[in-house]
Amino acid sequence: MNVIQKIEPLRTRLKSQKLAGETLALVPTMGALHEGHLALVRRARDVADRVVVSIFVNPLQFGPQEDFARYPRDLAHDVQLLADLGVDTVFAPTVEDMYPLGNSWTRVEVTTMSTVLCGRTRPTHFAGVTTVVSKLFNLVQPDFAVFGEKDWQQLSIIRRMVADLNFPVTIIGVPTVREADGLAKSSRNQYLSPEDRLRAPALYRGLQQAQSLYQAGERQVEALIQAARGIMEEAGIDPEYLEIVDPVTLEPMPTPLDRPARMATAARVGGARLIDNIGLG
Repeated sequence: MNVIQKIEPLRTRLKSQKLAGETLALVPTMGALHEGHLALVRRARDVADRVVVSIFVNPLQFGPQEDFARYPRDLAHDVQLLADLGVDTVFAPTVEDMYPLGNSWTRVEVTTMSTVLCGRTRPTHFAGVTTVVSKLFNLVQPDFAVFGEKDWQQLSIIRRMVADLNFPVTIIGVPTVREADGLAKSSRNQYLSPEDRLRAPALYRGLQQAQSLYQAGERQVEALIQAARGIMEEAGIDPEYLEIVDPVTLEPMPTPLDRPARMATAARVGGARLIDNIGLG
């Protein structure tokens, strides 16, 4: 496995693989890898001859008061995990490598979808995500790119960006990997105190309660939302948002629901901002 920091050596290595007729899958990450990331890598191995994993904590997707400086970083541990999975290339650039002219003046933004859900409190976040993912697509030129369904909004936005800009890449979503008690695996879970860690699974339990009601025939949006909210509030969790949206466009769903939907939520639990979602139908 090659660990590459600079852009030109990356391009040289990947060009030779392309010339050999090999397919490439990209797994973009910010490092601090856990089993959720490794599931993405395994899926990438299933669909392509070669796998490239990027590890880059992207400053563009952090707001001024967010956790860019303290975001967990452990490149040596990440590299060992990826080597054990047979990853071919790890691209681990510095901020200077990715933004050599300093603060990027160019942004790639999927406008409407980036202003709802998490975008209301993180107004610059998704433009940072789509800008860096566009750069990675340009550098790697993958046939496939693999993302987790835990951040459904991000996955939907990237799919729309690929369609709008005609990127020749197939986007693959991988179901959320969870702890035994249902908490979605996340690098930010390590911010949770022991007490908050006990409360955090209520986020998913609330979503499951709504899903169970939906499966039993409930189609009123407010009833489903109140059922989920009640479980969360019992654990002392006040959701930042809790909404039922169209899985593709992220637009609010009408009531009663007449087609499959996605329930999405975010909440501060102690020192961690957690996100989760679940399918309805």
